[in-house]
Amino acid sequence: MWILSELITNLIAFIVLGILLYLDFHFGWKEWIGWILLGITAISVLGGVWSLISPFLLYKNWRFDVDEEFLQLKSGVLNEVHELVPMTKIQSVATKQGPLLRKYGLCSVSIETMGSSHTIPALSKDVAIKLRTQIAHYAKVKEVEE
Repeated sequence: MWILSELITNLIAFIVLGILLYLDFHFGWKEWIGWILLGITAISVLGGVWSLISPFLLYKNWRFDVDEEFLQLKSGVLNEVHELVPMTKIQSVATKQGPLLRKYGLCSVSIETMGSSHTIPALSKDVAIKLRTQIAHYAKVKEVEE
């Protein structure tokens, strides 16, 4: 899912760059504009290659754990980030599902505290719902009935 998301983003960026390069060629803009567009294209190609490698590294290095006292999150490829969120500070827990996540039957769990928000990305829908319920139970978050 991450790879497909990156592919869509890169495709849109390259289409825009292609249109700009065509317009530069067709209308004969100033020479320096062409050089800037070529530089942006070169940087975009390198960024596109990295964006196709990084989802594998993100998937390999993403971890989380939930117990009665803390939510522990670990992520990062080059810069490892360890986060420890006390259950007493959690104010809300939600599952989110965009079009790409829905296509693959995945959900993200969003955890909100007073000062920050955290996301556990791309879990299967059943696991995400169970995790949301478990975190809400540990954090004593009540569901409001309408």
